[in-house]
Amino acid sequence: MAAPSARGKPRGAPNRDERRRQPTAAEPGGELRSHWAGAVLAPAAAQGCAGAYVSVGTATAAALGGAAAMDAATLTYDTLRFEYEDFPETKEPVWILGRKYSVFTEKEEILLDVTSRLWFTYRKNFPAIGGRCIRRDPRTGGTGPTSDTGWGCMLRCGQMIFAQALVCRHLGRDWRWIKGKRQTDNYFNVLNAFIDKKDSYYSIHQIAQMGVGEGKSIGQWYGPNTVAQVLKKLATFDTWSSLAVHIAMDNTVVMEEIRRLCQSNFLCAGAAACPAVESDVLYNGYPEEAGVRDRLSLWKPLVLLIPLRLGLTEINEAYIETLKHCFMMPQSLGVIGGKPNSAHYFIGYVGEELIYLDPHTTQPAVEPSDSGCLPDESFHCQHPPCRMSIAELDPSIAVGFFCNTEEDFNNWCQQIKKLSLVRGVLPMFELVERQPSHFSNPDVLNLTPDSSDADRLERFFDSEDEDFEIIANLFTRLGFVHLGLEPVS
Repeated sequence: MAAPSARGKPRGAPNRDERRRQPTAAEPGGELRSHWAGAVLAPAAAQGCAGAYVSVGTATAAALGGAAAMDAATLTYDTLRFEYEDFPETKEPVWILGRKYSVFTEKEEILLDVTSRLWFTYRKNFPAIGGRCIRRDPRTGGTGPTSDTGWGCMLRCGQMIFAQALVCRHLGRDWRWIKGKRQTDNYFNVLNAFIDKKDSYYSIHQIAQMGVGEGKSIGQWYGPNTVAQVLKKLATFDTWSSLAVHIAMDNTVVMEEIRRLCQSNFLCAGAAACPAVESDVLYNGYPEEAGVRDRLSLWKPLVLLIPLRLGLTEINEAYIETLKHCFMMPQSLGVIGGKPNSAHYFIGYVGEELIYLDPHTTQPAVEPSDSGCLPDESFHCQHPPCRMSIAELDPSIAVGFFCNTEEDFNNWCQQIKKLSLVRGVLPMFELVERQPSHFSNPDVLNLTPDSSDADRLERFFDSEDEDFEIIANLFTRLGFVHLGLEPVS
């Protein structure tokens, strides 16, 4: 088999147009066998960096014959064990979620920062999610998927960007995870919110089930906007974190809406989001002290998610500098997106390359030990992160920011305004004080967008939608370089 490249893809692997997405073919013994050059891939627990699907040679496939050849024609190499490339020796700064580093003097600090991010990957053998019967889970008698391999990458990226918000909320941006060091209860509370079980706030089970309400069947691939909408709904049940989640519509961030949401002093529609103060224990057994304290504050910590489309079929180069600046802001939560049907969580950049965590590694589901401790090493990426050219980024993304205080939000607004004045930099979204008159009146307390809004956003932001591709081709023929700009002369 071709040797793995340092950036996480085997040398000689087909390009994106040559790949075909097919189910993974697993063989007994936990190995994934490749009939491409007769190689046997590493066990599923191996920590790989890539998630694309590769084709076998026609001669090899023909030798297999019949249906077996078809089954072996394509497969994931998400389980390959790679030799990871270190950061390049460059004078260019490395930016990781608002922190600036030098490769020459701060390499260990860079890797520690990356390792400290919560890394959520494909998992297998977790309790069945439910839904239509795929196979019955012998442990619980439930039916439905017991692994998200092949379909859950965007859901895992959504978990990662939201986990970063919870880390900032409860541990602080400068918190670091050190292998073997005892962590605080708050850390394990954050981690438990994402464990693969039905009663965790942001588990794959909760996201998949809530996604049904957004028109996504369990096991169907998500786009950035869909996962953002689902996470917003789930956050209303997380009274321990007490977050105000705002999803900016139509490429426009309205400051008045956000202030109204965050200064609402926890006035909200529905008892689930506002439990009684005298309650002793919250969902998942979390302590309530944080929720009680924050109920008296004047600002509800903000998670701002902005779904964007930065081009038609590929990213418009005019947006690249603006995208880089997002990683430079101290409020940055990163970006979810990637390549078509292969999602990544982008946490920074160096030069013209994006730095990201890749969910395309299948690991066994984790359960607490007999002592109640949760093994956490598999939730931290302990090798150098993956990198890819910014130009390869799919234009459908969602950008995230966290503002713990009103001062943080005001500072973020000032940075966005200054960025819009930089010559040659094209803003990715508009920041306005009040809602434009042509917008429909929003209900900031409404937790669920109406079907027309949800459908419209889904068609616009999710790149797998065939209708959008038709529109994209039409705009290309008309000479538009990207939506919202004048045609090219």
